[in-house]
Amino acid sequence: MQADFWLQRWSAGQIGFHQSQVNQDLRQSWPLLQVAPGARVLVPLCGKSQDMGWLMGQGYHVVGAELSEAAVESYFTERGEQPHITLQGDFKVYAAPGIEIWCGDFFALTARDIGRCAAFYDRAALIALPADMRERYVQQLEALMPQACSGLLITLEYDQNLLEGPPFSVPYTWLQSVMSGSWKIKKVGGQDTLHSSPKGLKAGLERMDEHVYVLERQSR
Repeated sequence: MQADFWLQRWSAGQIGFHQSQVNQDLRQSWPLLQVAPGARVLVPLCGKSQDMGWLMGQGYHVVGAELSEAAVESYFTERGEQPHITLQGDFKVYAAPGIEIWCGDFFALTARDIGRCAAFYDRAALIALPADMRERYVQQLEALMPQACSGLLITLEYDQNLLEGPPFSVPYTWLQSVMSGSWKIKKVGGQDTLHSSPKGLKAGLERMDEHVYVLERQSR
C-alpha cells in the first residue's frame, strides 16, 4: 500500500472511506478516556475528517497527520478557514486556532514535531494499512506518544479471504499479539456494519464487525 495509492484516491475523489458526519463511536466513547480539555490529541492519517472539528469543540488541540495535500486543503476550504502554512523540514504544516495538520509522511514525524499529545484517535489509520505495515504503524505511534497516554481505536473485522482491503480486517487477536505488551486494551463498543458496505455485501460477507477500543499505555 504505497503512498501513490492514497494520493491517487484523493486526486480522483475516490474517498468512500470519508465520513461526512462526526463518528458516533467517537461521541459515545471518547469521554471514557477522561482526557483533560486543552490537551493535544493526535489524529493519524486524518484526511479531512469531521471528527477533528468535534474534538476541537470539546476543547482539545488537534494534531493531524495526513499524506494528501488535497485532503488537508479540502478540510480548511470546507470550513471556510484560511490556515497559516509553514514548512517544517519535509512537512507542510497547516495551522488554525485549535488545530495543526502535518502534511507529509506520517512515518517521518517525530515526537519533537508534534509536541506532547495526551491521547490519540484512530478511526481510519490502522485499518487503512495492510498487515505488513501495521506493526510499523504501531511502532511509530509508540514513538510519537508519551508513556502516559491513552487512545480511542476503531477497527473492522471480517473475512479477508472474501474481500480485499482497504479497509483491512484487523482481528482482536492481532491487537493482542502486537499491542498488548505496551497497551491495556479494552473493548467498549461495536456493531455489525455490513449493511453500510456495498463492497462487503457484493463480496458475500456475512458480517463486517466494527470494534471500538480504549487503549491505555502501560508503564514498562
